[in-house]
Amino acid sequence: MFQSKTYEGPIQEQYGLLSRQLDALLDGESDQTANLSNASALLNQFLKDVNWVGFYIWKDGGLVLGPFQGLPACVRIAYGKGVCGTAVKDKRTMRVDDVHQFPGHIACDAASNSEIVIPLIRNGELLGVLDIDSPLKNRFSEDDEKGLEQFVQVLLKHV
Repeated sequence: MFQSKTYEGPIQEQYGLLSRQLDALLDGESDQTANLSNASALLNQFLKDVNWVGFYIWKDGGLVLGPFQGLPACVRIAYGKGVCGTAVKDKRTMRVDDVHQFPGHIACDAASNSEIVIPLIRNGELLGVLDIDSPLKNRFSEDDEKGLEQFVQVLLKHV
């Protein structure tokens, strides 16, 4: 049974604990939908000042909405479009301090002001992206980026 945890200490240690929790939470389960659902719930519980946490799945040459926590979202995102599509095209994490300054930003939630997107790539194969939005500008730090990339590496063992 999962219990909510208070995260304390340096941010790198907090992300380390979060990744270990994810690994334990998903241990023994291979269903992608279940594991992405629990991963988004765990992140939503851990992260402060976010308004959307979820996944887009790579299907038929584009991104399709997957499990998430937050308001209803855009269902499809084209390759190379918005922050998510750009992260896929460039095959790298995108950390955007002010989405209103990002050319072609797709506004699914008008309250979002910053965003981080981490591609899910396993053995060279694109599976989708982790997308997190915040109502605060400059919400995501380099430490967040590293911690979330670590989280994704653990997740990739289970999807």
